[in-house]
Amino acid sequence: MKGFLRYHNLGLVAIGLLIAGLVKVSLLTNNVVPFNADEAVVALMARHILHGEHPIFFYGQAYMGSLDAWLVALAFAVFGAQVWVIRAVQGVIFVFFLATTWWLGKLIFPDERVGMIALWLLVIPTVNLTLYTTASLGGYGEALLIGNLLMVTGINIVSENEKGGEIHSWKWIILGFIAGCGLWAFGLTLVFTLPVGMFILWHILARREGSNGVKGMRYYSRIGLLFVLGMMAGSSPWLYYTFISGWHAAIAELGGSAIAGVEGLSWFSQMGQHIISLILLGTSVIIGIRPPWSIDWLVLPLLPFILFFWVLVITHVFNQVRKGSQERDKVMLLIGVILTNILGFILSPFGADPSGRYFLPMAAPLAILAAHLILSWRLRFGPISYLAVLLLLVYNLIGTVYLAKKNPPGITTQFNSVTQVDQRRLPELVNFLTEKGETRGFTNYWVSYPLAFLSQEELIFIPRLPYHQDFRYTSRDDRYLSYNKIVADSDRIAYITSNHPSLDRYLRDQFNLHGITWDEQKIGDYQVFYSLSKPIPAEDLGLGSSTAH
Repeated sequence: MKGFLRYHNLGLVAIGLLIAGLVKVSLLTNNVVPFNADEAVVALMARHILHGEHPIFFYGQAYMGSLDAWLVALAFAVFGAQVWVIRAVQGVIFVFFLATTWWLGKLIFPDERVGMIALWLLVIPTVNLTLYTTASLGGYGEALLIGNLLMVTGINIVSENEKGGEIHSWKWIILGFIAGCGLWAFGLTLVFTLPVGMFILWHILARREGSNGVKGMRYYSRIGLLFVLGMMAGSSPWLYYTFISGWHAAIAELGGSAIAGVEGLSWFSQMGQHIISLILLGTSVIIGIRPPWSIDWLVLPLLPFILFFWVLVITHVFNQVRKGSQERDKVMLLIGVILTNILGFILSPFGADPSGRYFLPMAAPLAILAAHLILSWRLRFGPISYLAVLLLLVYNLIGTVYLAKKNPPGITTQFNSVTQVDQRRLPELVNFLTEKGETRGFTNYWVSYPLAFLSQEELIFIPRLPYHQDFRYTSRDDRYLSYNKIVADSDRIAYITSNHPSLDRYLRDQFNLHGITWDEQKIGDYQVFYSLSKPIPAEDLGLGSSTAH
């Protein structure tokens, strides 16, 4: 009977993974997730890797490594450089994330059904998780998978220690390698690394055998060295960057220097603002009752039931910890990840981003904790308790379909309406520019890189135009400096704006002021200024620098 139940659970796991894959395919075939600029940068990096370049980090920033681009490059080598290939890579990573969530649930709770239920809760996940595991922004999917692997490895090490067995050296090296790789791939993985480290230290140091510790300093020094060696190997690209650029630059980037000061508030005021954002915006995104890009409550008739369910989950977890259950320490690991995630959001500059992407590490821990509650109901009320799983799946499905049909913006990574460009007209823009012979020029960040990738870098328009309505601009938008010389050497340029009537008027005024004639063409959200009587760089129009206009 036990063997039958085991195979039954494995069958349900396989079906869950299959359905999750089909959901990703459906999102891809229906073109409901716009091809955004950050994703285009990943795609261009992958393309450049195939042409011999070796980027260490996401172009223009040094806190998100190029691991995602290398994986995409591998897929490009097999299937060709196309958008669907990028999404397929993310889909495969998501399936592995689900599988490791199931594995993690099995390790934390003795009943294997907890992991199986947790997997099913994520088969059709919240809109936030769906979005950032479908479109690639440089490493969110990888960060979630690395986080699960860190927790699995940490629990495995602790379990062996509790049994009194010798922990194999290679496990310490693997743990260090995964942590180091996570540090390079995406600093967000520190949300997992820190709690896992504390979890292991608590069990191996605070609970070591004997009053004087049978395992002496030699043992602890050895495992510490093995961990450090593994971490150095995993983070070797990051370490190389710090060697050539200096520790200050690397640590500053990791700490969010790119967005520090955006809010223009003191540190304490920023912390207060982040707490408010967490309560008013973050919580609703985490449990999936609104999309990350808008305050648009999803499936209102079912919303109270979703809120009530998560209140019950919190209550259940509190009771488990208070009662001192057998799995309490492992449950505390999950809680540690959640609390570290929250503290990181509140205390770091990344809390200025209310989109929801920085709450993704909570997905697996919350699913496992919710699964344990549902299983406790199963033991008391029978199969009817599984209706809770069905409720969450139906809720997430209806919300996802509803948002997918509202296209534009579709299921978008952009929470600023100005940047929600309808990219479905991009192929038409590519054709127009190619027919007119306008292959070089200036545009904004959200147009530049998708245009470059979809045209196989035949159309190079560097991001020197502002997209904010107040004409704010940052030089960090210029991600790939090699394009600058290509545009500078061109004797013919065009300008492309998007969703910016004020900038359109400004360009017309500047062209007239400089005695330039031109033609215009509107294509969806894009406004094209072409056939300029003479080329003029954006800088000569008072644009293209952080202090311009």
